[in-house]
Amino acid sequence: MKKMSIINEIDEMMTTYCEGCFVKSQLRKDEGKTAAHRFCISNCTVGSQLQFLGNELNKVGTGSKA
Repeated sequence: MKKMSIINEIDEMMTTYCEGCFVKSQLRKDEGKTAAHRFCISNCTVGSQLQFLGNELNKVGTGSKA
């Protein structure tokens, strides 16, 4: 995957699934920001996919923009 396509996919996923997420907002209200973030990283399927894409982005490196 090219760097910009990965970035665009991450942005699209976050816009589609993370903005306005009820679970995240409820956890943040009930247990705090750290607990909500922990849930997103460890239990959420979208969070797992975002981690995968982030790892792919790291593999591509910072050498070029394309």
